[in-house]
Amino acid sequence: MTTQAISRFPIPDINDIDADIREKILAVQEKAGFIPNIFLALAHRPAEFRAFFAYHDALMEKSGGLSKGEREMIVVATSGLNQCSYCVVAHGAILRIREKNPLIADQLASNYRNADITQRQKAMLEFAVNVSQSAYTISDDTLQKLRDEGFNDEDIWDIGAIAALFALSNRMANMADIRPNQEFYSMGRNET
Repeated sequence: MTTQAISRFPIPDINDIDADIREKILAVQEKAGFIPNIFLALAHRPAEFRAFFAYHDALMEKSGGLSKGEREMIVVATSGLNQCSYCVVAHGAILRIREKNPLIADQLASNYRNADITQRQKAMLEFAVNVSQSAYTISDDTLQKLRDEGFNDEDIWDIGAIAALFALSNRMANMADIRPNQEFYSMGRNET
């Protein structure tokens, strides 16, 4: 197997990266056992790295409302439709681990409507996909359908914000041809 570049754009040497960014990257490496390629790919633009990960962490690491698994479901389902290999593979691994379900990421990436998830989660993903693909069609009735499923306005904002952030992320990853790490492919596959 040939090794492909992480990105179409420059990847800085870890020793040349600003200290705060290097510290964040090394903390992720300590936790995961490897450095996810997205961190290295974005590190050559420090201000954008900081802004992206600040917003990412604010949405994806918060407690309350949506579960962390549901947040990952949004990423995987919308990234599948946006044909973003990096996000499907990387966040699919996180989703499999968070949900302790080796099948869920593949189901959501290929067809979330037929996935083994609750009706409430399907409504959540339908809205996320709407934000990702055709946000201009969202109406008050769209939001009411989510409220009818038990989501409050903070939950609805989170669903929409996650879908919007990852629509951006999907486009950036595709434009830069950011490749998923090999480690992601097998993570969470043997959980039951």
